[in-house]
Formats: sequence, structure tokens, C-alpha cells
Amino acid sequence: MTHQTPSAEPSTPLIRRGTCHVVYAFDVATSIDLDGAERRIAAAQRQIFTQKGRAPSYFEYQPAPLRVTWQTPTHHVSGITTRDAVELVMYDFGAVSLSFELPLLGPLGDLVALAAALRGHAELRAAARKHVEQLMEVLGDAAARPKIASFVEDYIVFQVDELDPPEPAPRMFQREAGLMARILRAETRELSEQERSSATALQGSFGPGDLTIIDTDAALVFDPDAADVLAVIEFANAQILEMRVLDQQLDDALERSYHLLSRPRLSRAALAFYDPDLRLVSQLQLDAAILFERVTNALKLIGEQYLTRIYGHISQRFHLAEWDASITRKLQTVDSIYSKLSDRATSRRMELLEWVIILLIAFEIVLTLTGLGN
Repeated sequence: MTHQTPSAEPSTPLIRRGTCHVVYAFDVATSIDLDGAERRIAAAQRQIFTQKGRAPSYFEYQPAPLRVTWQTPTHHVSGITTRDAVELVMYDFGAVSLSFELPLLGPLGDLVALAAALRGHAELRAAARKHVEQLMEVLGDAAARPKIASFVEDYIVFQVDELDPPEPAPRMFQREAGLMARILRAETRELSEQERSSATALQGSFGPGDLTIIDTDAALVFDPDAADVLAVIEFANAQILEMRVLDQQLDDALERSYHLLSRPRLSRAALAFYDPDLRLVSQLQLDAAILFERVTNALKLIGEQYLTRIYGHISQRFHLAEWDASITRKLQTVDSIYSKLSDRATSRRMELLEWVIILLIAFEIVLTLTGLGN
């Protein structure tokens, strides 16, 4: 049995069985050929959900991500030892999600110290990056333009499978809302009523006994059969990572595009009949648009009311709508710059053709006057 540190709050409910999932998302490439990756990685499987009441056939990815479990050295966090395996999930839009698992056993109040210890845990983050680097070596050319970005998104899911004594989670919430808020916010001190309400405001429940509470950096899931909920959370964490990466790429693209647009007309590029600036902006625009489309349309939850509600809560916590709007505006700005560069290139070609015609006419006149035209 995993050793736990002495409980700071022995009067809180006891966890008989549970798992803490520490999830890290990395941007590793512009895209991943999942079929090619599946051929390269032994024991890798597509993440496809079977029908279990609330996960019908139309809950699916397009295309389904690739999941693999690797054996790994253990780590110690707040007196708990991680399991000797990590799970890696590869998405076609170039993201990899990696998760460590820590077994949970003992008073619910102990999760406060564990949450605080996991917040920004340097050892786990470094180990996660190392595993992803190893994965990239295995993927080879199945990853297009491979490069592990400096951005990392982490998220913690405390999954409680069984309580002692058994108690419906919604009823327990009425009594332990303050404690749950402190777990979600990784705060060892008592929280104000406003902060408690904010931390626990977004909840979902499918049956009378289960409960999922979504916060910005962590979630509490009281459900022994939560694979679908965990998958949605994991995907959303990878999605917000890609939004951040794409937003930064668009910022860089806009800065470069503004520079190209403001460059003097008599530069070397301006004198060329073929405009390399136009091609550069077009490529930036195309890459960003393709990534945005892949990220926003990878998961289909149409008709699945419960998971749609859970995903809606995560989207609200991650401000995905605001990220979506910001990226859309920047894509429109890049498109506007492309149009201006295109118009400028067209104008330049027309001016060049006009000068060619003028020179040809002048040349013909000179030949006629000198008698060389006969």
C-alpha cells in the first residue's frame, strides 16, 4: 500500500480508491501522421470509446488519437510514489499529451497538500519533456517539421473511485465544498466564500452519485468510470496549448507581415516580377488556418449531452471562446495583409508592363526616325 503522509484533516471523508492524473501537453510538430506513428510504435492503440451508456458512437475523434503506455522510473510527490508507467496520447494536429498517475488512499483533506506539491512540479515536468523527446526520436518522419515548443500546459485531475463510508458525491459536496475548493486551488489556507463559489461553480453530474467539478488548473472527479471525462479534459488541455502556440505564431507572423508591408517600394524585392513576400505571407496564413481547423474540429461531441456539458465547462475555464475569437481576428488581419501585398504586387506588375510598353514604343520610334526600322 502506498505510504501517505499523516492527514492534516483527519475528520474529512476517506478515499478508499482513487487516482491523481498529472497531465502535461506539448506542441511537438505541425502535424503527426498517426498511421505512420502506429506502424512505428509497438502496442500503440487508437483511442476509440466503446458504448457505455453516456459515450455513444458519435462521441469520437477525427482522426482518433494514438495512445501508448510506456514503463518509466517512479517519482515521489508529497509522500506518494507515482506508478511506474506513463500514458502518451498523440493528436494529428501536432500535440502530445503525457500523464503520470499517483494512487490516492486516505483522507480527502490530504489532497490539499498533494495539490500544492504538484503545482509547478519541476521534476515531473522535466521527466515529461524527456519522455516526449524520446517519443519524437521514435516518430521520426511521422512528425512533420518536428520541434518541441517551450510552451507546456499542465492540468491535474483528482479521480475518486470509492469513498469510505460510501456517500453520494453531490451530497458530500454540500458539506465539504470549502475543502474541495482548496484542493482545486491548491491552497492550504481557508478561502473566502467568493473564492469557494468561483472554484466550484462549474459542475457536471450524470447519475445521482457521481460529480465532476472543473476549475482552471485542476478537476475533482467522483466517478469510478470516468475514462470519457478524462479524455475530454486531456483533449481540452492539448487544445488550449495549441491555441497558445498558434496565437504566438500569429503574433510573429503579423509582426513580420507588417514589416513586409511597410518596406520601401524600391527595395530589391519590390523590383522583382515575382513577389517573395506574397508567398511568405501566404504560407504563414495557410499553416495557421490548417492548424486552427484541425484543433477546433478534432473532437465530435454532437448529441452527447453530458460530455458536451463537461467540455463546455472546460472551455469556459480555459477561455477557449476568447482564444478562438482572438485567433480568428488575427487570421483575418493576416488575410488583409495578404490582400494588400497581392494588390501591391499586381500594381507593380502593371506598372512594369506599362514601362515595357512605353520603352517598346520609344524603341520603335527611334528605329523609324533613324531609318533602321526598314
